[in-house]
Amino acid sequence: MESGCIKYKSMSKPGTESEVIYEGIPASPGIAIAPVHVIARGFSAPEVYQIEESEVAREQERFRQAIEITKRQLLELQSRLEDLSGENESGIFEAHVMMIEDRAVVGRVLTAIENRLQNAEYAFYAVMQNFLEAMRRIPDPYLRERTADIEDVAQRVLRNFSPDSEARHQVPDDRHILVAYDLAPSDTASMNRRHVLGLATEQGSVNSHTAILARAFGVPAVVGLEGAVIEVLALAPAILDGYSGKLILHPTPETLERYRKLSDEKAKVRSELEAKRGAATETIDGRAITVSANIEIVEELPLVKRSGAKGIGLYRTEFLLLNNGEEMPDENQQTECYARVAREMAPHSVIIRTLDAGGDKLPVEPLTEPEPNPFLGWRGIRVSLARPAMFREQIRAILRASAFGKVAMMFPMISGLSEVWRSKEMVRRCMDELEKEGIAFDPNVPVGVMIEVPAAALCADMLAPEVDFFSIGTNDLIQYTVAVDRVNPHVADLYRPTHPAVIRLIKRTIDAATDNGIWTGICGEMAGDIRLTPLLIGLGVEELSVGPQQVSGVGQAIRSLSHAECAAMSDEALRHTRSQGILDLSLSLARKHYGELLD
Repeated sequence: MESGCIKYKSMSKPGTESEVIYEGIPASPGIAIAPVHVIARGFSAPEVYQIEESEVAREQERFRQAIEITKRQLLELQSRLEDLSGENESGIFEAHVMMIEDRAVVGRVLTAIENRLQNAEYAFYAVMQNFLEAMRRIPDPYLRERTADIEDVAQRVLRNFSPDSEARHQVPDDRHILVAYDLAPSDTASMNRRHVLGLATEQGSVNSHTAILARAFGVPAVVGLEGAVIEVLALAPAILDGYSGKLILHPTPETLERYRKLSDEKAKVRSELEAKRGAATETIDGRAITVSANIEIVEELPLVKRSGAKGIGLYRTEFLLLNNGEEMPDENQQTECYARVAREMAPHSVIIRTLDAGGDKLPVEPLTEPEPNPFLGWRGIRVSLARPAMFREQIRAILRASAFGKVAMMFPMISGLSEVWRSKEMVRRCMDELEKEGIAFDPNVPVGVMIEVPAAALCADMLAPEVDFFSIGTNDLIQYTVAVDRVNPHVADLYRPTHPAVIRLIKRTIDAATDNGIWTGICGEMAGDIRLTPLLIGLGVEELSVGPQQVSGVGQAIRSLSHAECAAMSDEALRHTRSQGILDLSLSLARKHYGELLD
């Protein structure tokens, strides 16, 4: 079935709906059973709640009052602007008044209140966001540009609904499945994970940063659900199946029972894994593999500690530096945060990655012109080296934190020796400054680089003598090797972790590290994919850094395998010519030794 296909048509009145199934792309495993909340692009969703039929007239009147208030405000603004600059510039407000008086819009909202039996604010919001989504999908630049004007007017109307305490209803359960057109990584990282039980989006791919965060947080996610934002009714009961990529609205009692049983079965497997979370992660024949955790924010530390991870293999600092809505935290604030992580993870190590902005991640600063290709533009270590004052603050903060625990630092997006030399020079300068200032730090802080650009992998033998470790960022390494934008759903099928070129670059990197006496870890999504654990062990990786929710599964996979058997398989994989063939080799070993863990 194609993405976004509807199996069953929904009826119009709440309470009489048939089961509706949307099929998309599974992005994060798990099952969520909860009402849906829908958010659209452009303006914030208001509170949504059900109303009784006896309350319809009152809600319709509240809508009319909000329209009248907005109309008066716009006419007043028009009058002021006419006094200041003349009639031409004030015409925009006249157009805005015409928008909110449009009989078709008003009629749809009044009908939506009656049919949906939902509060007036949300009925208005739903009508407007459907209209806006339709406009955005029309291949006409002029119409698409007008969406900003409509968003502005709609937001103004929403602000003008009178706070009628009697009309407000408390949603009985705040837990929900979030349905959106798309979600920025910052939206996913900052969401309330006690309330958001699952994520479903129209856009995105299984390799998008948002999907990666969902897997790290253990939140079921499905992407590629075409038309969901326009067609899904807020508060509809739903099931999100992150295993098969389904969003099921108004599930039948039989469907609910089937999914509750499946959820219980998966919970049992997770419980068995939890019982082994403190066990050593070494293969049957005694090869130790460190399993550490990736984190975005310090609030994840309790989850990391419960997971049994032996340290943090990737602390992504862009969410600390760029996602607070204010100025970037200064050196002291950064030091406090890094030191907290170091103290709480002791005696294990914490690898702090310096700012990795750009691409599909948070931008470090607004650019005067959009980059034509952000993935090949100003990102990673390039940003830090171009902003030495900012880079210096972060390096000093990481060094100061090293006085409170085992800390290492890692530079992203390295493409050659000159970037390594310049970055290490900044580290040396910061060490000299701290020493002169009498500020404590570990002078032997390990320094590593991420291998995520083919140039770095091909020159790994040159980079290895300059650093203490490699960490392979497979997400970017794959996309740069096979020339596939990993967040573009149109080419998602070409993003292949087991492409022969990718496997050879990983092997080349590991061999260069071994020859120079340093270790290699993997912190990309391949590390948490237990279908590929046999392949990675066979290639010689020494650390796997994964989302906290994936630690126990990866640990059990390691304990179930023989390194010698994995090495023999990986030798065969390196001679293979097809991506699917390499995946099949690894998956065969995985099924043989821990088939119960595979979805």
